Order: sequence, then C-alpha cells, then structure tokens
Amino acid sequence: MRKNSSFFHLFLSLALLLGQAKPDPDPLQDYCIADTITPRSFYFNGAPCINPKLALPSHFTTSVLSKPGNTKANPFGFNVTLTNTLNLPGLNTLGLTMARVDIAANGLVPPHLHPRASEVTTCLKGLLLVGFVDSSNRVFTQQLKPSESFVFPKSLIHFLYNYDSTAPAVALSGLSSQNPGAQIVSLATFTSKPPIDNEILMKGFQITDREVARIRKKLGC
Repeated sequence: MRKNSSFFHLFLSLALLLGQAKPDPDPLQDYCIADTITPRSFYFNGAPCINPKLALPSHFTTSVLSKPGNTKANPFGFNVTLTNTLNLPGLNTLGLTMARVDIAANGLVPPHLHPRASEVTTCLKGLLLVGFVDSSNRVFTQQLKPSESFVFPKSLIHFLYNYDSTAPAVALSGLSSQNPGAQIVSLATFTSKPPIDNEILMKGFQITDREVARIRKKLGC
C-alpha cells in the first residue's frame, strides 16, 4: 500500500511539473526591450532589458521580413529570414518569433525540427507541399496555395517543398518561442563536428562506408 502511495505521489509530482512546462517563461512586465549594445559578462535566457522609459515605437517594428532571401546560398534552394532581438528588440521575453521562408523553384526546406517551438506556416506566394512526421512515423502532408496555413507540432520533423518547377514560393511562419532552434536532420547527422563515427551511420541507415563519404561530400562536409 505504501509503495502504491509513493508511486502515486511521484506520478502526481511529475504531472504537475510537466503541466507547468512552457517553451518560454512568461514576462514579468509589459515588455522588455532587448539591450543589444551593452556587452554581456554572463549568459542567461533571453536578453537584458533597457530602461522601459527609453522604449520607442521603433523597438517594436522591423522591415527585415520584407526583403527576399538568397535561395542560392545552400544546395537545397531555400532561405529563412528570422526576427530576433537584434532586428526586433521588442520581442524579447514575449515567447514568439516570425520567419520569412523563400524557396526557389523545386526548392526544399529539408526535413528539420525546432526543439523549442511549434510552428504555423502560411503560404504567401506559390504552391507548397508541406508535412510532418509524428512519433509513430505517421506522415501528414498537405498542398498549400496562397493564404492557406498549416501547423507543425513542437519538436516533430517537418518539411516544405516548392513543387512548382517554374516559380519561387514565399511563406510566413510564426513560432512559439523567442529562440526556437533548428536542426536539419541530414546536416545534423552527416556534417556534425566532430563527425559521428561511420560505423554508427552505416548501421543506422543501412548504407556502406562509401555511401557515407558520398553523402558527406554532397552536403559540403
């Protein structure tokens, strides 16, 4: 009986702890304009605040998402422009960020994940095929036309593909963290530093040593 009671209390404590877990902590004031000038002597979540009396409308405004990104900068044909505390200091501690996603004709935002955020993507221009894979390896995909949206649950692998071979596509994403993080699965696996041992990759992907080397070379490693 005592053992069952201890297990119940442990389960209840864990449930309460998980119930309080959030991507970002709630702000303790109306806003916290990021101080991007003063050098930091130590590091913590978010950025230090300036004096609230020095806040200006410009701290809450940015035009960074109005400019197309360079989709030729990587072999996949995409570019992500992200708001952050440098180009939009007013978002500090608010638990969100925005991203402009430019995708070349037949370009791909390859399978990736955001460890700290859910994401909702709206197609602004072009034709997109988007999707994610859940923890039971079930795939959810959808074609998006301009003004249509799709949500990617937190930490699940997802992708965006421009299936128009003649024209670029543009999407706008909102993410539920000031610092969502991003890991492209292929790059994290084959171009890590130091590299993952070839034997692990060979067994994990059921490929040969030569194929590991070829993949690494194609990914620029």
